[in-house]
Amino acid sequence: MMLIDPHIHMFSRTTDDYEAMAAAGVVAVIEPAFWVGQPRTSVDTYIDYLSTIVGWERFRAAQFGIRHYCTIGLNSKEANNEALAEGVLEILPRFLLKEGVVAVGEIGYDEQTALEDRALRAQLELAKEFDLPVQVHTPHRDKKSGTTRTMDVCEEHGIAPHKVIIDHNNEETVTEVLDRGFWAAFTLYPKTKMGSERMVDIARRFGSERMMIDSSADWGVSDPMAVPKTATLMLQRGIPQADVERLCYANALAAYGQSGQMNETDWLEPAPVDQRTLFEGNSVLRGQSPVVQEPAQAPARADEDLLIE
Repeated sequence: MMLIDPHIHMFSRTTDDYEAMAAAGVVAVIEPAFWVGQPRTSVDTYIDYLSTIVGWERFRAAQFGIRHYCTIGLNSKEANNEALAEGVLEILPRFLLKEGVVAVGEIGYDEQTALEDRALRAQLELAKEFDLPVQVHTPHRDKKSGTTRTMDVCEEHGIAPHKVIIDHNNEETVTEVLDRGFWAAFTLYPKTKMGSERMVDIARRFGSERMMIDSSADWGVSDPMAVPKTATLMLQRGIPQADVERLCYANALAAYGQSGQMNETDWLEPAPVDQRTLFEGNSVLRGQSPVVQEPAQAPARADEDLLIE
């Protein structure tokens, strides 16, 4: 089974993670622009970060047989730094035009402040201007009302629900998100928020229409293998394979494919991996022998070896 992780912060992960994910069947990832764990001090540091996820990270993933896409946006937490936010909003258009950008995101609310609201609305207008889907970060606190408010604002700005992926859902939010026609994504963490066991119960209750799962793996306690592990667990617990394929692959492709930047042929007909290739003089290797595939050689997969811990 081919898998997509539609929300993972590979900027914070290692090459070992790419190798393990590829072996487990992950063919594509989407990396949202996000908060890096400490306040950014200037627009220039934001420019460097966004340049990394549209450039180096795209290259690094390809060196391990994974197609890398990203979403571009000002995150809700940093929207509260008014001077920084204004500068970032000015430079976002140059990055929204880059190859592999599949949405404006992740955007939304954190503390649901007036500054966060202003940044959200400005970026919804950018999504309309560039005809891109929207990837929404729902707040960690007061999640239900914040999710409702976000959907209200999207509709107020004329964004069709089918162009909006609402992430970080739980049992409290999913019904309204689906009833209103939005995409519902679920972030699966090993110890907090949603987990694999709870996701199995949600899949039994709601099926697979307009839903997807992701790992959101970043610099904190998280698991870049959450999608393959949960896919395996769902199959083991009797969730129909067709539903698992939609939750772990097809729905992400359908939602983000609306950008015109993400196509199944990207990984079904991939360029061969050649780890002798450099990115601005840099290699992913540190003395290892490079992997060099012949043009018709597909990346090796080892789905059958994946175990649920």
